[in-house]
Amino acid sequence: MINVTEAKALVKENALALNPVKIHLSLAASHILAEDVFAICDIPAFRQSSMDGYAIKFADKDLTLKLSGEMAAGTEANFTILNGETARIFTGAPLPDGADTVVMQEKIATVNDEVSVLDEKLKLGANVRAKGSEVKTNALAMQKGNLLTPAAIGFLAGIGITEVSVYPMPKVSIIVTGKELQQPGNKLNFGQVYESNSFSLKAALKIAGIENVHVFQADDELDILKNILDEAMQISDVVLLTGGVSVGDYDFVIEATHLCEVDEIFHKVKQKPGKPLYFGKKNQQLVFGLPGNPSSVLNCFYNYVLPAIYSLSNKVNAVKEIKAKLAAAYQKPAGLTQFLKGFYEDGFATPLNAQESYRLSSFAQANCLIVLTETQENFQEGEIVNVLLLPE
Repeated sequence: MINVTEAKALVKENALALNPVKIHLSLAASHILAEDVFAICDIPAFRQSSMDGYAIKFADKDLTLKLSGEMAAGTEANFTILNGETARIFTGAPLPDGADTVVMQEKIATVNDEVSVLDEKLKLGANVRAKGSEVKTNALAMQKGNLLTPAAIGFLAGIGITEVSVYPMPKVSIIVTGKELQQPGNKLNFGQVYESNSFSLKAALKIAGIENVHVFQADDELDILKNILDEAMQISDVVLLTGGVSVGDYDFVIEATHLCEVDEIFHKVKQKPGKPLYFGKKNQQLVFGLPGNPSSVLNCFYNYVLPAIYSLSNKVNAVKEIKAKLAAAYQKPAGLTQFLKGFYEDGFATPLNAQESYRLSSFAQANCLIVLTETQENFQEGEIVNVLLLPE
């Protein structure tokens, strides 16, 4: 067995960013930009009014002006205002030639077609967006590595970009093993349990932005499992198997990975829960063998799988590690790093009840994992410990 630090380092070393792909901007939210984006034109492409009002020559602000026309947003025909003239103008509209300033409509007095400016603090160029003030033609608009947030998507659309190069989200398959598993909604027969691991994993993947998930169910038979693993690897960047990674008579995951020519990187980690964790790789595809107990599955997911998924999409790991005070004393055996389901609030991390790996009720209330180090046995109330904050 290797320790937790070694296992995490091996996952990070082997989870390399996927090759960039070009996608339509409408599909690019939450992706990481894979190349610099340069502006294709000036934005705004013309001098533009930032509000409803009147376009004037600043030198004429103290004159009584003649209303000579109107400019609305989307106007394609331009005209020129002469000395002593003004034009009604609306937000987003181009300035008529000759104008250099916009007076807000609340600072104007009109009598018939004559307009007087009432703004004593008016400055040259007021309320005018200069051509190219957002971005100029061929200028760097957004750098490689930026997260494409809603604002970033809107900005790129606003400068005319339709397609971007991004690091793709990995395609994930989940293989649930075990003859004893029954789908929720069906009647449980003697010896059966409801299958929940695929539900929790799909939910966690969805929060991470992974929608492309295939779920397979495999009985505890080597040939069946090998064929399903082969099929899953044809369509996936990451394959997650749940159950069957121990050394029992019906645990065939490790043997199936060998038959599918997956290179084993490690099997078994000095941790609780999730000691039988398996990690392997075939070309650039990653394979995780997760224990079958529900809490073990999620513990391994947040500690190993999710960081790998973020690495594949070139993102920063969303599982944040902080320091916190332990709200209650805790004792554990030496030799294993233990991850406790906990609740973090106001600088304190409280271990929850029902820490057994088969129990998910406490995990349902947890917002963190409390990390108790491998070599230490006794932890005192108020002691500073590492805490992993779970993504919401």
